[in-house]
Amino acid sequence: MAVILETSVGDLTIDLYTEERPRSCLNFLKLCKIKYYNFSLFHSIQRNLVAQTGDPTGSGRGGAAIFEKLYGEQARFFEREVKPILKHKKMGTVSMVNNGNDMHGSQFFITTGDNLDYLDGVHTVFGEVSEGFDTLSKINEAHCDQENRPFQDIRILHTIILDDPYPDPPGLEIPERSPEPSREMLDSGRIGFDEEIDDTKGKSMAEIEEMMKEREAKANAQILEMVGDLPDVDVKPEDNVLFVCKLNPVTTGEDLEIIFSRFGNILSCEVIKDQKTGNSLQYAFIEFEKASECENAYFKMDNVLIDDRRIHVDFSQSVAKIKWRGKGKGVEHVNETRQKSPPTYVLKTQERKDNRYDFVYSDEEVEDSKKNKKHKKDKDRRSRSRERDRKQGKKSERKRSSSPSFRKDRQRDHRRQKDREWDRDTRERDRDDDRERREKDKDRDRDRRDRYRNEDRDRRDRESEKRRDKTYKKKDKSRAKYSESSDEDFKERDKFKRRDRSRSR
Repeated sequence: MAVILETSVGDLTIDLYTEERPRSCLNFLKLCKIKYYNFSLFHSIQRNLVAQTGDPTGSGRGGAAIFEKLYGEQARFFEREVKPILKHKKMGTVSMVNNGNDMHGSQFFITTGDNLDYLDGVHTVFGEVSEGFDTLSKINEAHCDQENRPFQDIRILHTIILDDPYPDPPGLEIPERSPEPSREMLDSGRIGFDEEIDDTKGKSMAEIEEMMKEREAKANAQILEMVGDLPDVDVKPEDNVLFVCKLNPVTTGEDLEIIFSRFGNILSCEVIKDQKTGNSLQYAFIEFEKASECENAYFKMDNVLIDDRRIHVDFSQSVAKIKWRGKGKGVEHVNETRQKSPPTYVLKTQERKDNRYDFVYSDEEVEDSKKNKKHKKDKDRRSRSRERDRKQGKKSERKRSSSPSFRKDRQRDHRRQKDREWDRDTRERDRDDDRERREKDKDRDRDRRDRYRNEDRDRRDRESEKRRDKTYKKKDKSRAKYSESSDEDFKERDKFKRRDRSRSR
């Protein structure tokens, strides 16, 4: 008597112990016959322990025996079969799950380890796996979460009964074909059993390489977002901004604007400079009005000679002009608020005094310098006021020391100081006395304990000596008895020897 379980990872053939477990086998076979286990989920897989299934709800708390279909809700569970005793000795043992009250329903498990003796006497063994151990190994190696639930569904797709020795009970409705699963039954919130996990299946090496590059770029973007270099993961650089590098230090933004203006209208042209020295960093950003104009300039101006330097042109990857509004609020382009807010960088003076480059300051740096100057003035004013107060205090102290009331105050302070010193000496003396008294008490207790210990030791020694003396006296008496009996034996022996000697003569 055997049943084949067709699962989403392979087939399992189960041999049933119909003679030893008739009631459990009847329940299992009839549930398979009415297609009760179809699309049941392996809701709990503990590696090298058990793989549990048989609950149509997939929660681990549902399922009912075949007797509920025949006799109603009161027959949802049936009693556990105790004898004969069958143990969980080997991998592939099939047992009914105990619901906690020594009752069974529809749930069962298959062991994925050997010698699981702590399951004996709790769950009822009613069969074993005879074929399909490779499928059982795949189930055992499934990746699960902390609740032992697989990330990808593993389901029983179909059950096939090879031999059924039990007649069908009256009233049992057997479907003509396997029922279709419902949407709620297949919706487990995990990866479906028919979904393909391997994204590289059916793709060429070039497509796989492109996919890996996209994943790596996305991972790098997430890292840059966490450290604060990117406002958002999905943010993209503007497609109308051109990046120009390898410039000559003498090349200015006005020069680049004149050169690149033949490709279209330029919204901004900025040569990046060092904040401290004001020297050109030899790269710039050019923003066009249209993306097509930016593409045209990219194709025409790469490797062009400007101020005796061959420049390199590429599309900008910077998102410095994109401002993050906050979590869940999206991003804001600086260009959209260009007219409302002042420019980020301003010149210190609008007119050039000579041919050298002027320093460039941001609004924040200007505000910081003003705050620092104000703080320095306040600090100087406070120091001058403290010095003035200190000089006035010395003068007032000299005047006050010459007055009679000041002398009385000093005498009163002197008396209070003496009283405090006397109190402190008294406390220290009392503390020393208490310490000496405690040490004396400790010494007295220690001497008393030593005396009691010595007396107890002497008493035990005397008792042991008495016991030893009694033992020696008993031994002496036994030796004396033995010596008297031996002397009489010697005398009797000598008498017989003398008699024999006289006869021989």
